[in-house]
Amino acid sequence: MSQRVVVIGAGVGGLTLAALLAQAGYTVDVLEAQTYPGGSASTFTHKGYRFESGATVAGGFQENGPHAVVGERLGIHWPVKLHDPAWVVHLPDRSVGLTLDHHDVLTAFPQSERFWRQQSAVAAIAWRMSAQGLPWPPRDLAELMQLAKVGLMNFPRDLLLAPFAFMSVRQWLSLHKLAGDAAFKRFLDASLLISAQTTTDHVYALYGATALDLSRQGVYHVEGGIGGIAETLVKTLTVLGGQVHYRRFVTRIAVEGGRATGVYYKTSRRVPTETFLPADFVVLNNTPWALEQLLGEAAPNDLKREVQRRDATQGAFVLHLGLRADDLPAGLPDHHQMIESVDGPMGEGRTVFVSMSPTWDTTRAPQGHRAVTISTHTRVQDWWDAFQRDKTAYYERKEAYAERMIDLVDRHIAGFKRSVALTLPGSPLTYEFYTLRPQGMVGGFPQRSLFTARGPRTGIPNLRLVGDSIFPGQSTAGVSLGALRVAADVQRHLPLTAPRTYSIPAQGASR
Repeated sequence: MSQRVVVIGAGVGGLTLAALLAQAGYTVDVLEAQTYPGGSASTFTHKGYRFESGATVAGGFQENGPHAVVGERLGIHWPVKLHDPAWVVHLPDRSVGLTLDHHDVLTAFPQSERFWRQQSAVAAIAWRMSAQGLPWPPRDLAELMQLAKVGLMNFPRDLLLAPFAFMSVRQWLSLHKLAGDAAFKRFLDASLLISAQTTTDHVYALYGATALDLSRQGVYHVEGGIGGIAETLVKTLTVLGGQVHYRRFVTRIAVEGGRATGVYYKTSRRVPTETFLPADFVVLNNTPWALEQLLGEAAPNDLKREVQRRDATQGAFVLHLGLRADDLPAGLPDHHQMIESVDGPMGEGRTVFVSMSPTWDTTRAPQGHRAVTISTHTRVQDWWDAFQRDKTAYYERKEAYAERMIDLVDRHIAGFKRSVALTLPGSPLTYEFYTLRPQGMVGGFPQRSLFTARGPRTGIPNLRLVGDSIFPGQSTAGVSLGALRVAADVQRHLPLTAPRTYSIPAQGASR
């Protein structure tokens, strides 16, 4: 038997990694606590609706995009359809569609044309570089050589990127005399809050250029819901000889002599019995906080200091709604972002993202209805404090958030509030229960500096992180890039002794 890699968590990052390693010949076991894959990008069923658990839009399927690169390597035909516009941004005084040709944006903000030309050029270089492999930050000679190789392949063109690694998007806007345009800045803030977990004042321009490129690269619907990405990866992994084990609640990672030797898991939250699964290499698809918990006293000192030093990341308050389709305007785009004001704080119900199941996908809702997810960024600790202080106040807080968010959407979509037939609210407490992410933190770290980005290393030589905690961060596209890096890292540090060979059907594993 070849070396065994155990992956904890069947999110998109963990499954992408697992499939790549199984294709390379490793024995791969994925342990997932839920009964379905996808993690924060899964789809679950309730009363005939198929709701998105968290992520609702997916990019990265364009040529050289992360999903396209993974699909080519694994022979996958992704079950996706392009959606144009990507979404519609509703500011207090205007609505702007994010279309492939960028026409609406340039019409709404004609003064920004030069900025978008430069953004497009920077993003194009960044996409090409990412397709060739960007192990950032480099942690050994092999990764440093890979970065040098990528740089030399595009030299001297890549030198154009250097200034954008050292400035914020706000400083970039100042160069174009746009920083004082409150509406335009808020428009960018709203987009970056989704894709970079922070706003123009803080996100570094190189990451911001790529994040702002999402709509022009294309946003896609996944047939049956975004969980179809994970389901497709599970089928591919199975063809390649790997396995996904559901209802496996990992309780701890075993460490002996400074190396991970396997994991302990339960088959239910309540059963006392633990089962040990040995491993030559372990990868956790979760956060550094979760890693420290699973390691316990074996956690390296650097990891302990990291989780004490880092601020909690963002959480999400989410509404899963069932809507009566006939009450909605005809021809309504499927995705919307509502912004209450061009100044003041964001998130906490003041900015929301709305995703509706497409009318062509009849698997997502009962006849005549649509499945809808509305989300807003929120501070996780506030919800835990409310719950521990006064459970009645916690539930009242949930109701107040739901009402505020529905009212905001109703201002921009006629008949929306009237159309609601089912309401399921979820707070960070909900996310912690279903995804096992400590405190319900989702989305990864804010992308404030290229030089503070977190890599996958953990301080234990045969233990890695994958997912939105490592560079380049959140989104199914981002975690796929991270998985490509970790797969190469595992193969360097755990060479195969008995590689296996598998063939994949010509069209891959489609749903």
